[in-house]
Amino acid sequence: MTNSTNNLPNMRGRPLVSTAQWRGTLGVVSILVAWQFSVWVIALPAYFYPAPKDVFSAFIELMQKGILLEYLSDSAVRYSVSVATGVGFGLTFGLLIGLSRFWSRLLGPIINFFYAIVEVAWIPLLVIWIGYGFNTIVIAIAYVVFFPVLYNTLTGVQTVKLVLINAMQTLGATRWQVLVTVIIPSALPNIITGFRVGAGFAFRGLIFAEMIAAGSGIGFLIFDGSTTRQTDRVVVGMIMMGVMWLLIDRLLLRPVEQATIVRWGLVRNQGGNT
Repeated sequence: MTNSTNNLPNMRGRPLVSTAQWRGTLGVVSILVAWQFSVWVIALPAYFYPAPKDVFSAFIELMQKGILLEYLSDSAVRYSVSVATGVGFGLTFGLLIGLSRFWSRLLGPIINFFYAIVEVAWIPLLVIWIGYGFNTIVIAIAYVVFFPVLYNTLTGVQTVKLVLINAMQTLGATRWQVLVTVIIPSALPNIITGFRVGAGFAFRGLIFAEMIAAGSGIGFLIFDGSTTRQTDRVVVGMIMMGVMWLLIDRLLLRPVEQATIVRWGLVRNQGGNT
């Protein structure tokens, strides 16, 4: 007869819930309590300042009707396609321009000029040229990602130590081998920085673009809720924004960092090793 205690993991090992998780849960509960208390104190109409129960009711209603899942899916698809497009073009052009001193000097001022123009300024023109919908949003958000990745890739390529390139060439390495084994690894911290900046800007730009040029998505949910005075839906949309970004950070950005600059020892990890 086997001992039933053998089937209970974590009984003598790590606790089932970490201290950080307890603190996070306590923080959320504290916010909800303070929120509900402020509703009682302020005593404003629900459409102006909804209570947690009103927001929860709106969340359940949106889930039952399938609206929230559909909007989350639409936003996720737009974000994924936009970021992939922006990173692909930004990395490609960043490497091509960065490897050429002539093109780097020629296009440098132009890149800085367009880098300063945010996507918000382009959306009205894109609506006129293309119309409302998926293509307009993807182009606008890809533009947001493209320039941080391009700019940081250029910076990374231009700061590669020439002694490393010369050493590889002396050993008979081809241009492709120099690119793959020296230039890209050396520029990787800058590339990842551009990726993180672009991904963050893209998420904020996505919400704004959906408010203007979409008929679905989290941004549209917030905008539609404000125009129809359904403030509880606005708050649901805001909460979903936070949840989406946490998922993006945990499932996309952090794994990319762990697989690249942390793994290669280019940043200091929590253990204190470099």
